[in-house]
Amino acid sequence: MKRQSALVVFSGGQDSTTCLFWALKHYGKVQAVTFSYGQRHGQEVEVAKNIAEELKIPHHILDMSLLGQITENALTSHIAIQAEEGEVPNTFVDGRNHLFLSFAAVLAKQMGITDIVTGVCETDFSGYPDCRDAFIKSLNVTLNLAMDYDFVIQTPLMWLDKAQTWELADQLEVFDYVKDKTLTCYNGIMGSGCRECPACKLRQHGLETYLAQKGEV
Repeated sequence: MKRQSALVVFSGGQDSTTCLFWALKHYGKVQAVTFSYGQRHGQEVEVAKNIAEELKIPHHILDMSLLGQITENALTSHIAIQAEEGEVPNTFVDGRNHLFLSFAAVLAKQMGITDIVTGVCETDFSGYPDCRDAFIKSLNVTLNLAMDYDFVIQTPLMWLDKAQTWELADQLEVFDYVKDKTLTCYNGIMGSGCRECPACKLRQHGLETYLAQKGEV
């Protein structure tokens, strides 16, 4: 039986698009929220908008450009992407998931929605501290206390690696859609992307691993 409704934090990338389809399977009504925070390629917001329109999902775009005013990183400015082993890459935006989920919660409450779906993942993440399960659980409690409301932050990808995320998209029968119509690349190239940035390498490695497991490589 489907739960009543959900709000999906949606960037138009592989993970959030897979989560969007997951939500469509598990909830009777689904809406999406995208944050415009001065990311280095505006295509991200446009891709999210186009997918939401194609799937006929109510879509909210919130202005969070102040993030670019108070942080310097490779996602909000055109500095070179650096991802040294053992260190948090400079694509990490301090406070991003904290702020996004907090604002998503405010929006969700206004619409009578308790369930917020996000594509954060601890298994195959880039060292981002705000993708950890402990952070999500802590924030969930904080939001409930802050607004006296029974939020549930759903993280369907939390314990999946990228190969398993591709498998989930396949199980949801949207494998080709996610492969061709999403934008994960830090350089703003849809689909397989530039294949050089950390996001593209992680996505491609997961895809190749999954196809090999299926015997298609």
